[in-house]
Amino acid sequence: MLKLPRFRAAAVQASPVYLNPSATADKAASLVREAAANGARLVAFPEVFVPGYPYWNWITDPVTGSAWFEKLARASVLVPGPEVEIVRKAARDTGCYVVLGINERSPVSLGTIYNTMVFIGPDGALLGKHRKLVPTWAEKLTWTGGDGSSLRVYDTEIGRLGGLACGENTNTLARFALLGQGELVHVASYISLPVAPPDYDMAEAIKLRAIAHSFEGKIFTVVACSTVSEEIITAMETVVPDARARLQRKSSAFSGIIGPDGRVVGDPLIDDEGIVYADIDLERCIQPKQMHDIVGHYNRFDIFDLRVNRRPLAPLGLMEGEPVAADAGEPAGFSSIPAKSE
Repeated sequence: MLKLPRFRAAAVQASPVYLNPSATADKAASLVREAAANGARLVAFPEVFVPGYPYWNWITDPVTGSAWFEKLARASVLVPGPEVEIVRKAARDTGCYVVLGINERSPVSLGTIYNTMVFIGPDGALLGKHRKLVPTWAEKLTWTGGDGSSLRVYDTEIGRLGGLACGENTNTLARFALLGQGELVHVASYISLPVAPPDYDMAEAIKLRAIAHSFEGKIFTVVACSTVSEEIITAMETVVPDARARLQRKSSAFSGIIGPDGRVVGDPLIDDEGIVYADIDLERCIQPKQMHDIVGHYNRFDIFDLRVNRRPLAPLGLMEGEPVAADAGEPAGFSSIPAKSE
């Protein structure tokens, strides 16, 4: 008999301790414990929560922003690493699943930073990580793109769990790649972006994207968005004098939980810092799929064929050891060693 989990999810809407990775990790751990005390089994954090978002990309020129890129590179973290370990301990202590957004520093290149979502199990284990496939617009000045190896769904006690960062939640093929692996709980991490065009409602846009994924896939989406703190505004005022006016616009952050019918579950949070909670019953995903199951009966796989390259990419592949005999067409002295993931 099929029995699907029921649990409480928590979406954190907060700002980091800006460009301070250890202090932000401590804040994240505290928020995990707070959410767990309120019954949460899953705690989702905003995009690049540790140690913050590169707002300078949107308000100044690339040359001026380069000095701030260096600050972020110095404050970016490794996986595994001491900052992530702080949050892993909180997950282990509370028995919570945690999805944490970080700026991930490449272990082999000082100039390469990834926008990464880290998936942590209730025992503190690293389930995996997803590197944002394509940085959005001005973000290309800071982050490089990930590869297909991180387009994965994790089979957990709270259901099949996946996630995407911010703008890639508009990437139809990336979303389908997760749905096709049986995703039932999706974490969508975002940042507050008040510097959008004047007629653009960022909070409404975030909600719309989450509704689309939940309704199309008949799944639950947990949206966690950051806020812009006074600390961030003050820092950006040293970049351009009108930073406050650009970064204080309202309706720029939305956090909440969306059900498989595309409706908000519980009360969302707009702009203010806090934690959103909602009870998730995955059995609610069954009935809507009778009508539209786009990874099952409501598709034509004889017509459509999506292939995902999940081969990890690395700067180089190393060949070592003594020469070997030719095999399968390879010349003598050559030994193929697949590139390893960073």
